[in-house]
Amino acid sequence: MERNMERIRIIAFFKRNFDLRQDKADEIETVESIRSGIQFKGANLWVLIFATFIASLGLNTNSTAVIIGAMLISPLMGPIMGFGLGLGIADFEMIKRSFRNFITATIFSVITSTLYFLITPISEAQSELLARTQPTVYDVMIAFFGGLAGIVASSTKSKGNVIPGVAIATALMPPLCTAGFGLATGNLYYFFGAFYLFFINTVFISLATFLVVRLLKYSKKQFVDKQREKVVTRYVGMIVFCTIVPSLYLSYNLVRTSYFNEQVRTFVSHELNFPNTQILSRNAKFSDEISEIKVILIGQEVPQIMIDNARAKLDKFGLEGTQLTVQQGFGEKATDINELKSLLMKDLYKNSEAILRTQSEEIDSLKAELSGYKSSTLFTERLVPELKVLFPFITEASCSKTYVMNVSTNQMENVLLVYFQTNQELSDEEQLKMKDWLQARGSQLGDKINKVKLLIEKEKTKE
Repeated sequence: MERNMERIRIIAFFKRNFDLRQDKADEIETVESIRSGIQFKGANLWVLIFATFIASLGLNTNSTAVIIGAMLISPLMGPIMGFGLGLGIADFEMIKRSFRNFITATIFSVITSTLYFLITPISEAQSELLARTQPTVYDVMIAFFGGLAGIVASSTKSKGNVIPGVAIATALMPPLCTAGFGLATGNLYYFFGAFYLFFINTVFISLATFLVVRLLKYSKKQFVDKQREKVVTRYVGMIVFCTIVPSLYLSYNLVRTSYFNEQVRTFVSHELNFPNTQILSRNAKFSDEISEIKVILIGQEVPQIMIDNARAKLDKFGLEGTQLTVQQGFGEKATDINELKSLLMKDLYKNSEAILRTQSEEIDSLKAELSGYKSSTLFTERLVPELKVLFPFITEASCSKTYVMNVSTNQMENVLLVYFQTNQELSDEEQLKMKDWLQARGSQLGDKINKVKLLIEKEKTKE
């Protein structure tokens, strides 16, 4: 009996905390809200074009902040979620409308980005752009869970700011701009890789929307003509099938590819890591027919027997049937100089962001230190007029903010170090008065001053 009661309490707890329907908004309101974001014409289309220009600029200048801004502006999520919603409620008209507007948005985005990259003076692919040319299984997971978050938030009363977050996470705009770069430069590898990433994001956001709509049991569209209802239901079923089956196949292939790439990375780091030799590049190609690993080494030449030994261990890393090609040196069999330059440039792009971040932190630190010196100078300048009135016997003054460490306790505290030159001897009472006054004025330096150190020197009389 007690076990049954405990089980009931646990079930009640999960229902109370995880039931999506308890905060569910009005269905008609949610459907209309998503429906209103499907259309691409007028202002909505212009916003899309401007967002494409911004994203292209961000990719071209390698600016993450600009790319994020473009993703926030872009209205691409509308027709994608509309497509999934239309499937979920069997609204064939919404499905067709979403699909038409999705194609319109895609075409205009690619054309806009292509035009931009045709006229821009910067023609090299930056690291932000290169990151959008090869989708992985993680992109599938981000798109799917992002789509779940988007439709769940849209269907609740407190929608919050989830949709902009989903737009940033799923990154719909950058792949389209990368596809435009591929067209502008004639690089079909970039075009198809980026478009593949965009297609994956689109499919899994729509799939997530469809699943949540069915989970929340949204009312399907009612038809007066039952024959028409049967036809629409059949079409919707076909579209759902054609969406889910390819998505599962894509996911399966991406998982296999990701696993293969991870095994290749482990194999290369363990078996091709030779002293006095550096791995310049590692490229892996996975396919059902034949898989290949191409490694380029620079430095001291590795004997062929050691490479053959590494090749014999491929099976231990789950790389059965994979061909290993190792190129080294600069002889006839080595890679040409153009490929070497390309590899070096890619490596440079990967490291440039970390280098810039480090430089930015150093600059900020130096600015803060310089600001401290400036604040001390300004503080001294502001004190001088008051010193003339309150302490006319002072002839020279200097103030600086510093730190004093207690040798016994190793504790550090802020100290305002003040130097005065006077034309007369000062009593203890006058020195205490000066300290109290300086303590009160020390807050103008910006930081809390724990104490004031006063150094007083009597002016030497001229003989």
